[in-house]
Amino acid sequence: MNASPRTPARRTQLLAAGAATVTVVLWASAFVSIRSAGAAYSPGALALGRLLAGALVLGAFCLVRREGWPPRSAWRGIAISGVLWFGFYMVALNWGEQQVDAGTAALVVNVGPILIALLGARLLGDRMPPRLLAGMAVSFAGAVTVGLSMSGEGGSSVLGVVLCLLAAVAYAGGVVAQKPALGRASVLQVTTFGCLVGAVCCLPFSWQLVTEAAEAPLSATLNMVYLGVFPTALAFTTWAYALARTTASRMGATTYAVPALVVLMSWLALGEVPGLLTLAGGVLCLAGVAVSRSRPRAAAPVSCTAPQPEGVSESA
Repeated sequence: MNASPRTPARRTQLLAAGAATVTVVLWASAFVSIRSAGAAYSPGALALGRLLAGALVLGAFCLVRREGWPPRSAWRGIAISGVLWFGFYMVALNWGEQQVDAGTAALVVNVGPILIALLGARLLGDRMPPRLLAGMAVSFAGAVTVGLSMSGEGGSSVLGVVLCLLAAVAYAGGVVAQKPALGRASVLQVTTFGCLVGAVCCLPFSWQLVTEAAEAPLSATLNMVYLGVFPTALAFTTWAYALARTTASRMGATTYAVPALVVLMSWLALGEVPGLLTLAGGVLCLAGVAVSRSRPRAAAPVSCTAPQPEGVSESA
């Protein structure tokens, strides 16, 4: 009799975990596509093309599902996340990765989940249990290890480091702004209109996109379209679905799985065999995510005390 009320909550937990998994896998795959598309497209043009492709797909789904416009109360969060995360973040990251080597970029950008945890605790009242803090510490150590092992393959500049740091700050601010909007509008509405806001912000790069698309190889353009359809339209939707069912801090910690997956995908898709230090860093990233998402064992039941209800926000 006690199992049945927990069944819907457990199903929600599993769906949220699955959505988060889809997100990190697709975001990891984006690094491989950006490497190809970025050789033919400038940072702003690549961001605009990606956002336009994503907005087209998301808009079609909104029309099919007759989602309509988000309520006015959700627009503040949608607009802030659209400007910071969909717009500024993508341009700054694309630009920053052209100025520094991949290891330095990965190391600096992975400050983002820590900033999400701090902002979430300050602005959203997110709790920061010891397991979450410990898991983030382990994952960040792994991200640093991966970054250091990959560094030295290219040059680094102060501008590039600053751009990657600004991208991390924009990412954190966008996530924290998006969380309240998900309580007032649907996942598809928040993602679609956030993507549209980001695309509008990138419209000054329209002429660059047109001229570069005319000369870019087909593979680079297809990679740009892939970035818009999968790591943007699909992955940002599954991210929003999971974020609506957990805290911003836990979702931020989950993205520490991305560096490990990037190492694996580069190995399989590009033939880039990782060194032992890179593999060790990847294992640390995954171990930290596992710790941050784990839950303490339930205490032994007390005969005279009713079980405490479980909130979905602490489990996904």
